[in-house]
Parts: sequence; structure tokens; C-alpha cells
Amino acid sequence: MPVWPEENDLKRADFHYDLPPELIAQAPLSERSGSRLLVVPPAPASFVDGVVRDLPQWLQAGDLLVFNDTRVIPARLFGHKDTGGRVEILIERVLPGNQALAQIGASKSPKPSSHIALDGGGRVEVLAREGEFYRLHFDISEPLVDWLDHAGRLPLPPYIHREPGDQDTARYQTVFARVPGAVAAPTAGLHFDAPLLAALRAAGVETGHVTLHVGAGTFQPVRVDDLEQHVMHSEWLEVSAGLAVQVARVRARGGRVVAVGTTVVRALESALRDGEVRPFSGDTSIFIRPGVAIRSIDALMTNFHLPESTLLMLVSAFAGRERVFAAYAHAIAQRYRFFSYGDAMLLFPGGDGRISE
Repeated sequence: MPVWPEENDLKRADFHYDLPPELIAQAPLSERSGSRLLVVPPAPASFVDGVVRDLPQWLQAGDLLVFNDTRVIPARLFGHKDTGGRVEILIERVLPGNQALAQIGASKSPKPSSHIALDGGGRVEVLAREGEFYRLHFDISEPLVDWLDHAGRLPLPPYIHREPGDQDTARYQTVFARVPGAVAAPTAGLHFDAPLLAALRAAGVETGHVTLHVGAGTFQPVRVDDLEQHVMHSEWLEVSAGLAVQVARVRARGGRVVAVGTTVVRALESALRDGEVRPFSGDTSIFIRPGVAIRSIDALMTNFHLPESTLLMLVSAFAGRERVFAAYAHAIAQRYRFFSYGDAMLLFPGGDGRISE
């Protein structure tokens, strides 16, 4: 087993692992709930190789599954500057007044007051540079979110090496997606289909929803070795009063809160006040890593994450670094499928006993 540094001495390299490229899933399986599920109970219990459709057997009547109901928007656009240069736009966040924050890929960075003619029709004015993003105004005849549905392209993750196809329109979207605004899917939720949700209801498992609009920053690498220096990306979320009441009620009767995805963990932890989940709406830039206690959930279902990513750090904070890395080694040896269209894990807390309280 590796010897881990103390939590306050962690470096980016402490979260590296080697992944065979052929294990990066390039397309979804034919059945959402047909993906494999690696169950990771607290040590020293053994890992269990299962299937997502069998999730109800790992839960109990009275447990609460919390999903992220964000909806992925077709956020990738192409066009050309007035000077003729080609431009790729990836919208990060839709703003009022047909404005947006976006990343722009071009041979030369566009200047404020310059314009971009879009391949899908309409024009964009570059208003200002805001950090790594540009503030844009879209000269279009309908609300931007509606316009993107027919003019934009689905932004598949950078590790999927193909253009989006018809299958992705439905499958890179959860069946409960409701609130448009994400530029990446909350991928743990992709495993749920109508039969699985019906089986969970029949087993007495409750469901609830938060909204967190996943930004492109979720794919941004950690560029500093000292994690204390990492600047976390910001995402908008909402935890409703109804969900806060539901969590409190489940906890009071001894049920478990199970987060479906790291975005749900970010949302619930951002909404904690005095140890309780409270209604919250706004931005979060919370950076959860080992040494940061996770108090809002009792179990976590999530996909496998990139080496050295903040998502892998979050999972390690919940279940323990040694336990998580042992699970990843098992998954690689057993040829699990990784990342957005890959398989899933169900983790329980404190696998190596090193979670800070």
C-alpha cells in the first residue's frame, strides 16, 4: 500500500494514477442501468462487482437519493471574426439579456467591441474579458437558451474523441434533466432509467433534486502542485427549501442521504449552515479535498474521474484516499469503463479511517 502524506501536505501528484486509454468510454451502453457498479464499503470489507440496475439492493427503505436536475445546453458554437479568422465558442454560463460568459478559441484573442458571425446565424459582440472567459452579447431574435437548441452543438467532454451524434442528444442528458444551463452532464445520473427509478420507488427509496449547472471548469486540470494554491471554478446552484426539509426529515428518522454525483455533494455542502442543509441559491467555488469533512451525505454514487482532478480529490475526501485508489486499481484490473459514459461506483465513508472531523 502507498504511504500517504498528511492532508495538509497533499500535492497534485498524490492523486495521479495510470489509466489504459482503451478504458475511456467513447459511447454509452445500449441500456443506461446496464453499466457496471463497483460497490466500495468501508475497509476491510471487500469490493463488490455489480450492475447499476441492482442499486436497490444496496439501499434501504427510507433512504434518500439526491439527483442533479440540471439540463445540458448545446453550448458549442462556431463562426468567424470580421477579419475572417475561425472561432470556436464554448458557453460557460447563460446570463440575462442574451449575454453569456464563454471560452473562445481563436488564433488571436478577440478584442472588446469586435464581432463574430456565427455559422448557425446571428452575430456576437465581444463585450469584455473577464478572467479566463469573455462576456458576449448575442444579437438573435429569441432567448439565448431557446436559440441554442437549434443553433448550438452538444459539448462532449474533451476525452471523447469523436463528434457528437444523434445518440448523444438523449444519452448525454439525464432522464430527469429539467433546468437548462449546464455545459457538461452530471454523469452519475446518466445511469438512471425509468425501470430503475420505478424499482427504487417500489423499494421505498425517496428521491430529491438539487440544481447545479456544471461548467466547463469541471474539465480544467489542476495546474499547481500545491493544492492550497488552486483556484476552484465557480458554478451556480440551487438547493430548494423543499429539499432541505426532505433531507432533515430523512435524517431524523434514521435514513441515509445518498448523493448521485459529485455535483450533488458540492451543492449540499455549499448549502450547509450550522451542520444542517438549508435553502441556498447562488454561486459556489467550494474545493473539497482530503482534510475537508463531508457532513451532508452518507453515501456517494459517482463515475470514475480523471487523474489529478478535483473530482477525484472530492471522492477521496469522502471515502479515504487509500480506499479510493485501491478501488480504482481494482476497476482497472477488472476492465471497468471510465469517465462520462463509463461505469459507476457506490462509496461509503471513511474507508481508510483518515477523514478529518
